[in-house]
Amino acid sequence: MAEEKESFLFKLKPIIDRMPAIKKPEGHVHFRTKMMWTLGILILYFGMTNVLIYGLSKTSIDTFSEFRAIMAGSSGSILHLGIGPIVTGSIIMQLFTGAKIIKLDLTKAADKAIYQGTQKVLVIVMIFVEAVPQVFGYLEPDPLLSDKLGGMPFGSPLNWARTIIIVQLFFGSYMVFLMDEVISKWGIGSGISMFIAAGVSQAIFTGTFNWEPANTSADVSVSNPPTGTIFRTHYLWTHMNSSEIIGQGFERMFLGQPNPIIALLGTIVIFFIVAYAESARIELPISSEKARGARGRYPIRLVYASNIPVILMAALLANVNMFSLLFYTHPTLSKIPVIGHAWWIGKFEPGETRPSAGGAWYLTTMRGVHEWLLPLFNPDKYGVYMMDHEYWQVALRVIVYLGVMVGGSMVFAKFWIQTTNMGADAVAKQIHRSGMQIPGFRRSPKSLEIVLKKYIPQVTLLSGAFVGLLAAVANMIGTVGQTSGTGVLLTVGIMIRLYEQIGKEQMVEMHPVLRGFFGEE
Repeated sequence: MAEEKESFLFKLKPIIDRMPAIKKPEGHVHFRTKMMWTLGILILYFGMTNVLIYGLSKTSIDTFSEFRAIMAGSSGSILHLGIGPIVTGSIIMQLFTGAKIIKLDLTKAADKAIYQGTQKVLVIVMIFVEAVPQVFGYLEPDPLLSDKLGGMPFGSPLNWARTIIIVQLFFGSYMVFLMDEVISKWGIGSGISMFIAAGVSQAIFTGTFNWEPANTSADVSVSNPPTGTIFRTHYLWTHMNSSEIIGQGFERMFLGQPNPIIALLGTIVIFFIVAYAESARIELPISSEKARGARGRYPIRLVYASNIPVILMAALLANVNMFSLLFYTHPTLSKIPVIGHAWWIGKFEPGETRPSAGGAWYLTTMRGVHEWLLPLFNPDKYGVYMMDHEYWQVALRVIVYLGVMVGGSMVFAKFWIQTTNMGADAVAKQIHRSGMQIPGFRRSPKSLEIVLKKYIPQVTLLSGAFVGLLAAVANMIGTVGQTSGTGVLLTVGIMIRLYEQIGKEQMVEMHPVLRGFFGEE
């Protein structure tokens, strides 16, 4: 039989070997050490979100404003791009590997190393792909910085100022990538997930308890109440008379933006649904080959692919929004024939980062019931929220958005399982190596794989469809802090997984014999 041809990606090995990387620990890392690294990186992340980009104009536009909660960054800081380049690189690698354009066997150590190394190269490429167009169009330098660089050779002061901003964005984005590696190798859980959960948790807290009004330059009043749900509701209830409360008060409290009561209720409901779904599982009986009577259960979760498919879909839609904005409004890209300034890709009003029409509008996250349910229910009263669209266009938008979120999450769930060794074949080998078997079946990885194939592929697709649908519906209902339903969904799942991961680490610490089962040395 002819030997399988080596992937062309192996030509990148000299570059990959010279790239900065976090060294993998030799042997077992103690639980206390992992906790220290995790907390330390989290503190560093929050510190970096407060380091503003030097020389950035205050009139700059944030193209990721609609996805800020799940991009795990901070607008105007050196972490402005957040996890965008990392997740986009992961999307490209998964799609190319899943479509067999890139032929790599991820069960082999060499192929997996090339896969991960190529993803690092893609991250660097995507940092510049996302940073350069934004700086040359939206993240404008402060004129004072350009004036200071007036004597620089080779180029205009403005371009030098833009280069300085790009360098800062590159440093911040690559630091996020390295911090994610530190947590993955030396800490607990995933760095990307941790950063998302931290940002969303902060936004939920301020969205619920913020006592400052939307217009901070004016005094608090009925027309300018506090923005936090609790203080906003209390203020309106105590400062409006009974006729005002019956007339418009209840509607403002329950549905009025920002942070209405329905958004808080939606956040709470999402929390309980995700908590329940995370506990739902199929448990396969397993027994030890060596110790008679030693039995256990191998759990296959309903949310088998975790929240990763939703992260990938959110990042994909964020990039669709960003590039459609670039093609419509960017001084250079908008001049490209056919796709430049094309309303059918995405139409944007001056100064806005949300599309008002075109294909991007159908894929844009809806920020509450006022954008779809109320206009569909009563177009005469709430037609202003339809943004000059027809009734059927609003209904079609709901169908398209739900379909894309559910279908896309299913595709990414399948690819994610294949690229992370969570498929039936990889799990069968893992169970076999640990010395366990399914009672009544032959002691071989192939027998285990046959049993697991009855469950894992179906649960994977169901998992992707479930989290995609839940995230989409949560977005459409709205959440406090403008975190989006996707952000809340991710955060709850991340915190539950982190709690379970901490429990597993403590168990392994007390019972070292379990390290082999969990793939540790």
